[in-house]
Amino acid sequence: MPALAAAPAAELDGMVVTASRTEQAREQTLAAVTVIDRAEIRRLQPSSVADLLRGLPSLSISNNGGPGKATSIFLRGTGSGHVLVLIDGVRVGSVTSGGAAIQDIPVGQIERIEIVRGPFSSLYGSSAIGGVIQIFTRRAQGAFEPHVRVGFGSHADRRAGAGVSGKAGNGWYAISATHRDTDGINVKRCVPQAGLPCVVAQPDRDGFRNTSVNLRGGYRFNDAWDGQAFVYRTRGESEYDGTVTDMARTRHRVTGARLRYRPGKHVTVSLRLGRNADLSDNYLRDVYSGHFDSYRDIGSLQADIGVAGGLLSVGYDWQRARVDSSTVYAVDHRINRGVFAQWQQDFGSQSLQASVRHDDNQQFGGQTTGSVLWGWHMTDSLRLTASYGTAFKAPTFNQLYFPGYGNPRLGPETSRSFAVGLRGTRDWGHWSLHAYETRIDDMIAFDAAIFGPSNIDSARIRGLEASVDGKAAAWDWRVSATLMDPRELTPGANHGNVLPRRPKQQARVDLGRSFGDFHVGGSVYMAAARYDDLGNRRRMGGYALTDLRLAWNIHPAWHLRLSLNNVFDHRYETAMYYNQMGRNYLLSLSWRPTR
Repeated sequence: MPALAAAPAAELDGMVVTASRTEQAREQTLAAVTVIDRAEIRRLQPSSVADLLRGLPSLSISNNGGPGKATSIFLRGTGSGHVLVLIDGVRVGSVTSGGAAIQDIPVGQIERIEIVRGPFSSLYGSSAIGGVIQIFTRRAQGAFEPHVRVGFGSHADRRAGAGVSGKAGNGWYAISATHRDTDGINVKRCVPQAGLPCVVAQPDRDGFRNTSVNLRGGYRFNDAWDGQAFVYRTRGESEYDGTVTDMARTRHRVTGARLRYRPGKHVTVSLRLGRNADLSDNYLRDVYSGHFDSYRDIGSLQADIGVAGGLLSVGYDWQRARVDSSTVYAVDHRINRGVFAQWQQDFGSQSLQASVRHDDNQQFGGQTTGSVLWGWHMTDSLRLTASYGTAFKAPTFNQLYFPGYGNPRLGPETSRSFAVGLRGTRDWGHWSLHAYETRIDDMIAFDAAIFGPSNIDSARIRGLEASVDGKAAAWDWRVSATLMDPRELTPGANHGNVLPRRPKQQARVDLGRSFGDFHVGGSVYMAAARYDDLGNRRRMGGYALTDLRLAWNIHPAWHLRLSLNNVFDHRYETAMYYNQMGRNYLLSLSWRPTR
């Protein structure tokens, strides 16, 4: 039987909580899951969250011009608005634009990431069409552990971070802060159109600055009660090319608290409260031009009850979204209420996870979603899985109420997905293979008849994803590959076209090995050509990126790391006309006392 509730955050090694909202051993999950822990983050030495995620099974990235610029995640071919992002259990992302600002999350603040692929609106509500990505921030690992890191890289990239964490009696705490300042690159290349001058001609470097602070703590009051709380904040400034705005000062604030009651081994009740604030002040040539502030308050009550060898989870989610902007919206707030139930049980060599949820949204009314996941241990080392699920995405405030553009008659986008998978465990490691199909209806697209958004689009996405990881001849390695066919189904000129910014083929290889006090490694990421528009007229070529890494344990407490990225200086784009980093390096020195 699955465990009754999520373990304390510091004890999640080998466990997954995102796939079912309850604690599961990683090998027992029925969903397609990828977990990246802190040890792997140290080995890979990524420059950003986007670099860390890029090329994982069915996951691709689009970036608008380098460090700190708008970055979108495409998971199983769905759009960035179809991927739910959580930070320590709290939903994040702008309620106006709909996306989560992963470009503003420093890698140094991350303890682990869980990526769950597939439809999960039946557990989380809106946006979880392609999957859920949950980021867990740094937390206590030992009795007392400070850490310090400084770094310097290309384009005057300066980084620093420090923190302290520990456990004392029945409590634990973690405090950390990071700072990054880089001159960046020129975001956008000059694009003449129809004989006219360049649309944007600002051939300067577009810098990025970010400071973040994370505070966490928890306490076990007795055998039945425990709680934890956190505050995560970032403050940033990002320059870009534009004629209306060319710089944004942002603040992202995520706060949350959880109280858990476990009167016995068969019952656990959890109460969670949280708030996400995405605040942005926009400027043009250093003159204030307006602001867009969005707030999301959440409350959740969940009970996990062991019954007849299975686990019943029932819960209630409440969410209030609000906009405070210099642009006046006809409606600036709405409330969503959701109730859900889930059943998990093992039947000998077979397992079942079934869930259903109903959301009542103040703007468009009710939406019911459900999913069923099934698994069969064919042998001790081979498992077959199959799943079916429905999901939805609520329209954003911009799509609904932006002056002169929004359409308040919009309904939610809906989807249905089916997947089958096979995964195994060998002496050398693990492997998995999944095939899936997702159909999305009532997608929101521009409607020329009303000169605004409307539910007129539809799409079909088919894919095959594979992942292999293990250790052989002292080398640690991971290989991921994806074949995907994301197609537009809307009748008209674009019917059958490939959805934009999704590569139909991509692969990633990570290798690493230790030689005494040295560790060497490298990564290769390959992506096929993609289009930047629904009409498939603006084609972006395929590319391959090679990164190399070297780490030296100078002393048990001191570590020097060097990463060389895009070593062959390949020029490429993930969004047309937006430049990407050429060959670059990052050198860092860290100190962490031995335990």
